[in-house]
Amino acid sequence: MASIAMENEIVRVEPPNWWVGFKNTDFQLMVKATNIAKSVPEISKKGISIKKTTEGSSPNYLFIDLNISDKVGPCFFIIEFKFKDGDLKTHRYELKERVKPGEEYIGFNSSDVIYLITPDRFANSEAIKNTVSHLIDNSIDRNNDYARHGGDIKGITKHLDYIDDMGFTTIWPTPVLLNDMEQESYHGYAITDFYQVDPRFGTLSDYKELVDKAKERNIKVIMDQVVHHCGLNHWWMLDLPFRDWINYQENFEKQKPIILTNHRRTCNQDPYASEKDKKEMTEGWFVYAMPDLNQRNPFMAKYLIQNSIWWIETLGLGGIRQDTYSYSDKNFMAQWAGAIMTEFPNFSIVGEEWSYNPLLIAYWQNGDQNRDGYKSNLKSTMDFSMQNIIIEALKEEEHWGTGLIKIYEGLANDFAYASPKDLMAFLDNHDMDRVFTLLNKNIVDTQMALGYLLLLPRIPQLYYGTEILMHNSEKPGDHGLIRSDFPGGWNRDPVNAFTGKNLTQAQKDMQSFLKQLLNYRKNSKAIHEGKTIHFAPFNGVYVLFRSFEDEIVAIIINKNKNPYTLNLTSFSEIGLTGKIMKNIISHTTLIWKDSIRLSSKGATILTTKL
Repeated sequence: MASIAMENEIVRVEPPNWWVGFKNTDFQLMVKATNIAKSVPEISKKGISIKKTTEGSSPNYLFIDLNISDKVGPCFFIIEFKFKDGDLKTHRYELKERVKPGEEYIGFNSSDVIYLITPDRFANSEAIKNTVSHLIDNSIDRNNDYARHGGDIKGITKHLDYIDDMGFTTIWPTPVLLNDMEQESYHGYAITDFYQVDPRFGTLSDYKELVDKAKERNIKVIMDQVVHHCGLNHWWMLDLPFRDWINYQENFEKQKPIILTNHRRTCNQDPYASEKDKKEMTEGWFVYAMPDLNQRNPFMAKYLIQNSIWWIETLGLGGIRQDTYSYSDKNFMAQWAGAIMTEFPNFSIVGEEWSYNPLLIAYWQNGDQNRDGYKSNLKSTMDFSMQNIIIEALKEEEHWGTGLIKIYEGLANDFAYASPKDLMAFLDNHDMDRVFTLLNKNIVDTQMALGYLLLLPRIPQLYYGTEILMHNSEKPGDHGLIRSDFPGGWNRDPVNAFTGKNLTQAQKDMQSFLKQLLNYRKNSKAIHEGKTIHFAPFNGVYVLFRSFEDEIVAIIINKNKNPYTLNLTSFSEIGLTGKIMKNIISHTTLIWKDSIRLSSKGATILTTKL
């Protein structure tokens, strides 16, 4: 007599659900269960058809390609897995109705300012159990920079009013998916389950609540995703679906040395690059704890693409930040981004290309006329070049080729970009020294850097705590310290940046400076999409203008320590003569005439909007 196995004997079906109404009516299920490859799946639901099944190299995997007729609505259906011996396994699968059309998913753009948060270090809600007994890294130690500190998703949600009041319009939390790793699991980049929120951060419902509550304040949420690698403790590492599921899989399975990446990212563009260098760059593992995913395997490729789409649709995201973008197979990355943009044409994706060369950054942006014909489908890349030159320019003495001239010439490189205003610009992030450390804890230099960043034709990103001068100067380069706790995020913190309690005057001043500038920027068409004109630095002063219709915004960066009189007639082409201008920070006004007295080193930000 045939036995009927209970549904829970199917270990995994991923994606765990799908939707009707996508432009692409095909999707693929990865089914994981003991000897499932020996079964024949059947679906009796009208309008849902099995196009193809593929056995994994492991008998415990079966891949099912499905097609959904446009006549099928949201529903549940049963997949029966029939075995030759008469056994039967079943799985109940759901097709959901989309909440809104893909065109209504609006991504981040140059009108936004992004607040980058390391969730473990931002705020503890006390509503989530931050220690989970079945996970390996199961302790909280706020005295250890590399341990978990207990920040969680609800902690971010709890402080959305602060983020909104400061003037940020988008939040980018670093990954919050399961990282069941022995150490440094707090940072989130060694994912061990691509469909599960790490319970130490919260639940899927908590994640949805964050996105929904943010939307109520017109704040978007970017998801930090990783298609390049997984964590060594990912559940599939004990039973890999195919013999080429990860790169250097044979070495891994036979416990031979793993080849690590050579980090030579120029191999992606270099017409002279050797095959050896290209292979090591793309296929080498980033670190031993993070197996490199083989995106040339079509089932892996489909898995990763569907996973990204699943998260966009499940959460209602406002964007994706893709980690280690240029380390992945570049043809896959074009396929991945293209599939997303097909379903969500107004969405935004930013890729990490850690390069100071604008030519390399430009290569990855959609619309670039690459000589090799590569089309990325990627809207935005991270502007590490601009980050580097701003820091250098403000630290260097003023000479013919150093100092402010670097900013001027760096911005002139925008001719290389298909769309400069779609680049993400920043002064620091979770992987580099904080800007206050980079600028030797000089408050005036930090204000000049921030003022310039926020007026650029870019999408600016600030790292949490910049507004209160957080730094890692005691240990430059120490990632654990770079990702320090935000004061006030835990009950009984002696300093609370959310309320201002026990902040120094310098911290309060910086917080006020950014709050005023960010909230002005929020409604400034000139900064969002206006024309940019800048003038060559002279005598330690650099001036940039943004204009749109009758709104003109000017930033004057002055590196002179002594009072300096700036001749305004040099800027007559802007058409400001005789106009009243307001200082965005001090709210004082002046008439733009022959000259302006700059009393001290710093940034002066003026607008015609009174």
